Amino acid sequence: MVKRAAAPTPTDAELDILRVVWDRGESTVREVHDVVSGLRDIGYTTVLKQMQVMHQKGLLTRQERFKSHVYAPAQPRSATQRALAGQLLQQAFGGSARSLLQSALAGRRVDAEELDEIRTLLDQVQKRGQS
Repeated sequence: MVKRAAAPTPTDAELDILRVVWDRGESTVREVHDVVSGLRDIGYTTVLKQMQVMHQKGLLTRQERFKSHVYAPAQPRSATQRALAGQLLQQAFGGSARSLLQSALAGRRVDAEELDEIRTLLDQVQKRGQS
């Protein structure tokens, strides 16, 4: 079996771009720039360079259509979120999911609906572990 290399960890700026491409789907640099520049002051050429680097790193795929490069995420949002959460769990919490959850919930008010969703997720995890 061939083991695939893990996708590189995106920087905060790269995550901004990935969010746009996950939400929009395949996008040109211009389309991504239009969205990202509404969030922070950033030039077109900066977004272009970031997306080129992201392509080289394997975070984005690229196709040429009508003389424009069209970019798409190389991984689905859920895969990237799982990888980032796993890294955070190991690096900041020593692998303790309990400590991660305590820290995440301690610093903010959580409404009843969100708590119910968390309980449902925990129940699903527990059932998978018993199967």
